[in-house]
Amino acid sequence: MLAAALAAQLAVLSAAPAMAGPAELAVLTAYIGDWRGAGALVGDGKSEPFTCRLSIAKGNLEKVNYTGRCSLVSANLSISGTIAYVDAAQRYEAAMSSNAGFTGVAIGRLDGQRISFDLRERDRDRSGSDVRIGSKILLVDGDITVEFEVEFNNSGEVLRASVPFSR
Repeated sequence: MLAAALAAQLAVLSAAPAMAGPAELAVLTAYIGDWRGAGALVGDGKSEPFTCRLSIAKGNLEKVNYTGRCSLVSANLSISGTIAYVDAAQRYEAAMSSNAGFTGVAIGRLDGQRISFDLRERDRDRSGSDVRIGSKILLVDGDITVEFEVEFNNSGEVLRASVPFSR
């Protein structure tokens, strides 16, 4: 479930075909490049460090593609997807898939040069227990930050992390 939580946070960057205008596409292409981040997964009185890599590249049909990988002591997570501006809906959309079996789509809110993707999902962990997964991807002034939270509903345990990325 930890891998699913990280996937939800890092991979909120995929979308359906779009026809973005120059301004919307310029906001996305500013993030093209290789990124690295580090953080700690904190919960239940424990902290587990992890490192992440994220590569963002120009895609087809005015999309930006991404691939990423996070390494924890107990697991590795790989994610991929796209992010685009969808003219018909007048919004950014991001979708992703992961090796943890998590897939999702998030709507991006634009405020100046800031795009905030907020994803809230419910899933089940490996034992079949309900889990709430929340993630936020912030693209602000050329910086990327990923924040996430996983709550295991049966136990009430909450895991949190915030990962600032840099080039």
